Amino acid sequence: MFNGSTYKRCKCTEPKLDDQGQPILNTNGTPKVRELGSACPQLKRRDHGSWYYYLKLPDGPRGERRRPRKGGFPTKTAAQHAAQQLWEEDNNGIDIQSQETVEDFLRRWLNKRVDLKRRTRSDYKDFIERIYIPALGRLKMRDLRTRHIQAMFEDIWAYNEVKEANRIQAAHALAECQAAHQAWKQAPRPRPPELRQKWYDAKAALKQARAKPRQHTGPGTQKRLRDALSAALKSAIMEKLIPENWADEVVLPKYEKPRAQVWTEERVARWRATGEKPSAVMVWTPELTGQFLDAATDHRLYIMWHLLVFRGPRRGETAGLTWSEVDMTNGTANIVEQLVVDTSHDIYSETPKSRSGVRTITLDSATHALLTTWRDIQKAKRAEWEAKHQANPEKYQPYTDSGYVFTQDDGTPWHPDNVSKAFDRFLKRLGMPPIRLHDLRHCAASLSLAAGLSMKAIQALLGHSSFTLTADTYTSLMPQFEKEAADAPVALVPRTHEAQRAAVAIDLPAGTGAARPEMTLIMSNGSREGSSTAA
Repeated sequence: MFNGSTYKRCKCTEPKLDDQGQPILNTNGTPKVRELGSACPQLKRRDHGSWYYYLKLPDGPRGERRRPRKGGFPTKTAAQHAAQQLWEEDNNGIDIQSQETVEDFLRRWLNKRVDLKRRTRSDYKDFIERIYIPALGRLKMRDLRTRHIQAMFEDIWAYNEVKEANRIQAAHALAECQAAHQAWKQAPRPRPPELRQKWYDAKAALKQARAKPRQHTGPGTQKRLRDALSAALKSAIMEKLIPENWADEVVLPKYEKPRAQVWTEERVARWRATGEKPSAVMVWTPELTGQFLDAATDHRLYIMWHLLVFRGPRRGETAGLTWSEVDMTNGTANIVEQLVVDTSHDIYSETPKSRSGVRTITLDSATHALLTTWRDIQKAKRAEWEAKHQANPEKYQPYTDSGYVFTQDDGTPWHPDNVSKAFDRFLKRLGMPPIRLHDLRHCAASLSLAAGLSMKAIQALLGHSSFTLTADTYTSLMPQFEKEAADAPVALVPRTHEAQRAAVAIDLPAGTGAARPEMTLIMSNGSREGSSTAA
């Protein structure tokens, strides 16, 4: 049992009196008052006042007295329960008198996380300053509870509804702008000035609508928000600031990582009719991949895309590949660094995202030959650029000897975002089923799987941290494997008659009045067995 006491008091007041029993006045002439506290005669009523607890804790490490007290409880039992809980937390080493706020702790926690990669640190800082501090920062760490974090996510859900309304408004504004432009463009000359003004007004309304936030905070982002906060609170538990991780019990919308799907003929037809992608992650069939490569042979990024299709490095790993890590004699490439884009769109170099990401990949013969040719072209482009610089140094800056494999005309590496944008523009121009640049990595895995490589070999090729990740992502990816899996049990059953060639046919009665088709099993010997199916 806790060492302390509980008592009842209220906020009732009475005038202050001097030694002669006269009221003491303020400078403005009003009487001074004092709280009755525990002396209020009305405290005998159950609905008057509130209960408090007072704890006698062991003195602090410097001999300071520790006597916490707190009120506002409706009953004596509630005050005793809170006092007992605080007593137990103190006995377990929790710093129950810490005055550190959530804001101060989160910033201190981020400063000590020197082990984080630059992009991860940038994301955590954004979460802390934009999400956590506005919602939780004012609370003391010892007062933080799951309900506060749950309320933060409820605010995010409510804001998602606002952003959805903004998105719909922007879509309507775009349609009105396009309609106004077409009306002005198709009007006979001389065009009426009011049509031009209507178009200008519609453009201004569109600009205003697009300025409002429209980006949905989806289940995946919400999970990242909770995981980051949970990591911080785990550190707070180790520091004995809180007794448990309050983020772990927060309930969020279910998040399922998008599974890769193949652009089958049926899905392509559906996409051409509706413009809808079956999944956020799509993979081309070998036939579609070949069409893409054939069309891209004259594109300046063809060799980079060829490497992505067949060897599957990540976008940043490809852009960050240097000639010093390419063994042209043995046809291998060492993946030891990548180019990363920060929140301000600047790029920087760092090691791959995990230890398994540092790997050596063997180049296929076609890619090896293309890189050999590209190295000669790159040298020629350098000589051409240096000649331009000498002729016109104000227009052409000095050539940058960056050492990267894939460079622009001036020697600087390709910005990863620009590579993705160029890929998207090229696909749109071709009219091919859309995939992301990162999905070329999935194409590499599916092609390797179709060629007979084991899952373990594909894991090493892609630099995945676990075999489970590779197997969960790429099992049942290509349709032919699903067909083989479906036929495998049938092949195990021995058949003694020709009945294995039986087929199921549906005999539809002549005329339109029939309500129930007859399912008939047509055997190879011509006999018929059937029964009426339920409607």
